[in-house]
Amino acid sequence: MATTLPVPIEFELPDGWRAAPPDEVGAPDTAFIALHPQPDAGFTANITIDGEYRPDSATLREIADSSVTRLRKSGAVVELTDRREMGSTEVPGLIQKLAISATVSGVPRDLVQAQVYLSLLDVTDPYKRAVIRLVLTSSAAQHHALLGDFEDFVRTVRPDTRAVS
Repeated sequence: MATTLPVPIEFELPDGWRAAPPDEVGAPDTAFIALHPQPDAGFTANITIDGEYRPDSATLREIADSSVTRLRKSGAVVELTDRREMGSTEVPGLIQKLAISATVSGVPRDLVQAQVYLSLLDVTDPYKRAVIRLVLTSSAAQHHALLGDFEDFVRTVRPDTRAVS
């Protein structure tokens, strides 16, 4: 069953990308998924959003390390190719890029993930920290062509203050 985000956010999808029900496209652990309209050799690039409250003191770097570990435990070969801090003091973030070799639906694939972690304070309770993860997963061949779309998407993500009553 699709998850919900710990804090409401708003964003704009890049042109051509379409939202899909997470459960119907095999992404039950995500709160949101968008699909690119042009698959590459049978693989459809996607942008996913998930998140959780993090009452612990784990750094974004430690949380990102956990994502790499989870991918490796799934049987994928994962190489961290880039990692850097981003964002602002109010909304600190971290971006990492992963090269992944995995079998998807029985087909060996070379994939690239760009993962962005944003640390947000709950707008109704500023003592609660939520971490939102935004992920672009694409074939290695499509990654450079789609990275600009993902960067444009990330720039639009912000807390949805209208959701507060």
